[in-house]
Amino acid sequence: MFEKLTIFAKANHLALHAAARQSVIAQNVANADTPGYRARDVASFSETYRPDQADQMRATRTGHFGAPGDATAKPEIDTVYRPGATSPNGNSVSLETEMMMAAEAKRDHDMALAVYKSTLGIMRSSLGRR
Repeated sequence: MFEKLTIFAKANHLALHAAARQSVIAQNVANADTPGYRARDVASFSETYRPDQADQMRATRTGHFGAPGDATAKPEIDTVYRPGATSPNGNSVSLETEMMMAAEAKRDHDMALAVYKSTLGIMRSSLGRR
């Protein structure tokens, strides 16, 4: 009955995705005055979540684990450059946009925790516990 609880794995991956996104947003805010810095974001959860390969590492660049060539490099977060206007010094970070993205990352993290908590409550109820 409880062999494959993929809902827990999906909630875990969503929480990890939100944490990675929050980290990239923090880097953007830290570099808001750096000339030539381009704002980055993490690829969307729907693009990065692969339930059939949840326990396997993916090689998205040649230096990643499992990729031909260098097997000692650490895998990186799949980041994308966020489109937008740039300032005269070439910086594309907008603090207002970063605030909105941080709120979205928090919402995703809260949703992952809510799914986990709800699923745990259902399991406890099915076992006769509260």
